[in-house]
Amino acid sequence: MVAVAPVVGELRADTGLSSALAGLLTTLPVLSFGAFAPFAPRLARRIGLETAVALSLVLLAAGIGLRILSPVALLFAGSLIAGAAIALANVLLPAYVKREFRRPGPVMGLYSASLNVGAAAGAAATVPLAAALGVDWRTALGLWLVLALAALALWLPVAGTGRASRTSEPMPAGQGSWSLLRQPLARWVTAYLGLQSVQFYSLGAWLPTLLADAGVPVREGGLLLGLCNVVGAAAALLAPAQAGRMITQRPLVLAVGVAYLVGLGGLLVAPADGTLVWVVAFGLAQGGGFALALTLVVLRSPTPLVAARLGGVAQCVGYLLAAFGPLVLGALYDATGGWTWPLALLLGALVPMTAAGWGAGRRAVLRSGSVSGASPAGARSPAGSAGPAGPAGR
Repeated sequence: MVAVAPVVGELRADTGLSSALAGLLTTLPVLSFGAFAPFAPRLARRIGLETAVALSLVLLAAGIGLRILSPVALLFAGSLIAGAAIALANVLLPAYVKREFRRPGPVMGLYSASLNVGAAAGAAATVPLAAALGVDWRTALGLWLVLALAALALWLPVAGTGRASRTSEPMPAGQGSWSLLRQPLARWVTAYLGLQSVQFYSLGAWLPTLLADAGVPVREGGLLLGLCNVVGAAAALLAPAQAGRMITQRPLVLAVGVAYLVGLGGLLVAPADGTLVWVVAFGLAQGGGFALALTLVVLRSPTPLVAARLGGVAQCVGYLLAAFGPLVLGALYDATGGWTWPLALLLGALVPMTAAGWGAGRRAVLRSGSVSGASPAGARSPAGSAGPAGPAGR
């Protein structure tokens, strides 16, 4: 998805896309993440969790393949399909981790860190690869098809397993994904992931422009953005592992909030002075915060199915909010002629984000129709795997 941004200039020159349509092309995947995430739990019920992940990889490969073809409509269609594929995998993989690992924290850390590293690689390597191979922007985007096919090949040995959990029966009344929001704990988790995603995508989209307006050279701004992603990957690796060992994740929620406060506050008050410190602080916040939000989905769920349902709802709300974040910041920038009000808005959003994280970080798990404190022994999933029902694990 992020590979489009580095080639958008060449893409527009070749296709004649307007700025608005080019902006839609980069926003469309995030909208897809939100729109298709709620369908993942139902798909897993019908064809099995492992098969559903395999299907998401097939769709991902198909979407990337469509972007190579000439009609510009297929560029949009491919982005939509690839976004839908990633939405399914984003929901299903944490549920798989919940089912297969007694202590999911370290595995969620590796998973979250891989998202940061993959995004950094996609943004940094697309143009150099195209230049080294002497290919155009279409082929440069198509090069990432290799990774989709490699992931599918690695997943195939388990793709047909999990037949015992398949069912074509409709979801029982009151057990749909959205019914989880009747429980306060599910609303806290959803709000925290959503508001965290707004921070992640909003400033991430505008950080190079903000630094350039502050007098930071464009090349240096690009390096700082890369550093932000690297620091974020390190934080994403460590935060879930630590979360899994804690009775309550509230200290981590506060740490993420403080890191955001330092990063955003520094960029507001003195963006050209101490820029390295502000960018590192923001990288720690966005990497650790996003990984923590995904981990809370797993830790607050008693079973893999509930984890998939909660992940679908939380990511639907989160990504739809995140898709509008960069637009709102851009509109505020145009209206005020500076970054004071956009950054002030993000700073203000830290209050409800931290409050939601405080509620989501308490030692509790979702139950059918109620919220209950987690016992140290946890709860065994219906599939027979020992997923920890609370943050303390077993």
